[in-house]
Amino acid sequence: MAQYFQKFTDILAYLETLGLFHMDLSLARISRVLGHLKLLDPPFYVVQIVGTNGKGSTASFLAALCQAHGLRAGLYTSPHFVQPTERIKVCGRDIASSMWVESANYVRELGPDLTYFEFLTVLALLFFKAQQIDVAILEAGLGGAHDATTAVRADIIAYTPIALDHQNILGQGLASIAKDKACAIRGKAQVYTVDQYPVAAKYLAKACAKEGIILGSAPILEPSLRDAIGLFGQHQYVNAGLALKVFQAMAQDLKLGVKRDLVELALRQTFIPGRLQHVAASENYPDMLLDGGHNPHGMQTMLQALRHKVRPQAIVYAGLADKDWRAVLRILAQEFRGAVPIYFPSINNPRAASAREVCAAWGEKQIDAPLTIGPLLKQLRQAHVATFERPVLVTGSLYLLAEIYALFENLLVAPNLPGSIWTDTWLKSFGKEAFLLEP
Repeated sequence: MAQYFQKFTDILAYLETLGLFHMDLSLARISRVLGHLKLLDPPFYVVQIVGTNGKGSTASFLAALCQAHGLRAGLYTSPHFVQPTERIKVCGRDIASSMWVESANYVRELGPDLTYFEFLTVLALLFFKAQQIDVAILEAGLGGAHDATTAVRADIIAYTPIALDHQNILGQGLASIAKDKACAIRGKAQVYTVDQYPVAAKYLAKACAKEGIILGSAPILEPSLRDAIGLFGQHQYVNAGLALKVFQAMAQDLKLGVKRDLVELALRQTFIPGRLQHVAASENYPDMLLDGGHNPHGMQTMLQALRHKVRPQAIVYAGLADKDWRAVLRILAQEFRGAVPIYFPSINNPRAASAREVCAAWGEKQIDAPLTIGPLLKQLRQAHVATFERPVLVTGSLYLLAEIYALFENLLVAPNLPGSIWTDTWLKSFGKEAFLLEP
């Protein structure tokens, strides 16, 4: 086998040449490589998570449920914030970069034409096989019909809420997006979904009927379990409810008992960065809430979770040009215009919407030199060190959050203490002004 890579940084350089955002919608390449590796039908249980928002949280809840019940779980998610190693985990831990070289050389040899996402998908499945996992949880990257994770046999396919996103690729309108995502339904997989918009529900039902599959419904998490969740927001009850429904179906297939105390432990310990994540103030940076509300549905869901809980002191927003950032701005304006200052940093990403254009769309004077996120946060800390009683909400593109995580890599690791920071004690630490008290 040719030695394309000698060290992990060689792999990163190669991935860079593939282009993080390059897509070539086809399953032919990855199917060929997985067929050679005998991984089209892997020797472990497979759950695919498809949808628009909530995929990462649902996958993380499910992985925690598996691990709490003694299963070795492989978790494949996207995107990453700092390093691609974040995308591939076994039993809650990243596959160390030192273990990547041999497998990456093998994948490169077999699939010189694989895209960025396909390359990492094959790598993840190779790692999972080598680690002798019991179950793989694969988060779809984009759509369903041609997503790399759809090339693999699935035992269960789980659908999170389907909403508008990636319209430049999947087609305009919710019907086009739902139709594409429904095409992930295949074989003899069990299929479960949360409540969907009617048009999305129609396409899921149609795809299931074509395959002779009964479409299962995943209820919202029962009230008695909600206090156990360590992630904040009522939308997490939906995600956790879907994960629990899938786990119960999986446990039945694997003849595994589901124990309530272990379910509570799993819900409490689930952690995923950038989902209303609290970052305590430091000498150089203000108290922050980080959330990747990168599309209209995600922004509405996040703001609904904050409403009547915390009113931010300020908002920092940046989006991608190929997302519907204008609709996101309208949602922010309805909630905060004239009440909370908003700042628009520049982000180092070729897909980023211009900070000047976003600022102009908001209705402010164009800024001469948009700041990057680090200097902006330092300015906010210095300007308001004595007056900031509430957190700064940093939201929008996940690539905006990635620039924060590059400054604080420890934020990608679950906190030592289990449980939610969203307690009355924590909320009251911001003082009475932190609350929106209207009913």
